[in-house]
Amino acid sequence: MHEPPKHAGRLFACLLFLAAAGALGGGSETADRPEGKTEVGLVWSEKYLEHGAPGHVERPERLRAIRSALEEAGLWRRLTLIEPSRAPEEALLRVHTREHVERVRRSAQTEGLTWFDADTYAGPDSYEAALLAAGGACKAVDAVVEGKVRSVFCAVRPPGHHATSGRPMGFCLFNNVAVAARHAQVVHGLKRILIIDWDVHHGNGTQAIFYRDPDVFYISTHQWPHYPGTGAAAETGEGNGEGRTLNFPLAAGSGDKEFLAALESGLEQAEAFKPEIIFISAGFDAHRDDPLASLRFSTEVYAEATRRVRRLADRTARGRVVSVLEGGYNLDALGESVAAHVAALMCP
Repeated sequence: MHEPPKHAGRLFACLLFLAAAGALGGGSETADRPEGKTEVGLVWSEKYLEHGAPGHVERPERLRAIRSALEEAGLWRRLTLIEPSRAPEEALLRVHTREHVERVRRSAQTEGLTWFDADTYAGPDSYEAALLAAGGACKAVDAVVEGKVRSVFCAVRPPGHHATSGRPMGFCLFNNVAVAARHAQVVHGLKRILIIDWDVHHGNGTQAIFYRDPDVFYISTHQWPHYPGTGAAAETGEGNGEGRTLNFPLAAGSGDKEFLAALESGLEQAEAFKPEIIFISAGFDAHRDDPLASLRFSTEVYAEATRRVRRLADRTARGRVVSVLEGGYNLDALGESVAAHVAALMCP
């Protein structure tokens, strides 16, 4: 049996606080949100469930597991639902080449599955889901910048952080976080963007898109060596973006202690950058029960990591956090980890 980490009790204390405050099953109406709602939004659409391929590990059941876990924890109905809209072409083209967008678009006109590589597929409904995934992340940015909520969890599919400017890969069609970060820059005029990627796989697409951008600070913790083979500590950015990329490769078998030490180091360095909004590429496949990697994170460490990110957001970014789902393939571990993450976004 795994021993719970020392910070595990904080998750339960948070849930008790939310219950006492009326956020888990009651509460009084506030002036700016419906009765019992918290300051945390949720991007969700049934359309995300229509992207799928038989036998593929990145499957619709992932979102069903997340919803079930949030409902069981009493969190689902206390989230402010944000209905996604399709990302417009101009939003995609800030990140991706026109050829990339057209290639994904054509998959919707083909019966059966289109395979971009051995791992990455699109079916007839995948283009719509991908537009709503990227567009949903943009709607989350709108919501936090306009003050409708302080933070948002985007339960979207397909994931995004492996998609480069010109290539779908690693289960990812459009780079949801990158599209949303550019949206924050261009539409809302935010100057300093922080992206924290704690998926077990390095977000090669996100890193490459912003590698020369001095206004986007990218931090990644990931198993090394592992797919996709990028993310060495020596990769720190180029040109005006030198020093704006910070990679923390973790050896197989690393767990909560190593993860939190890396995250804390990254957050300390990012604080001087004074981010105005923080994105999380929220993969949960570094969990010890996940089948695709060999890190040993506990469920509770995702709550602790979330609290640390929130504290930085409170100091520099008016509390604005947009968390976007990436990986996580053991359904039980995924659901429980997302519930811990969302509860920590809610808890003061």
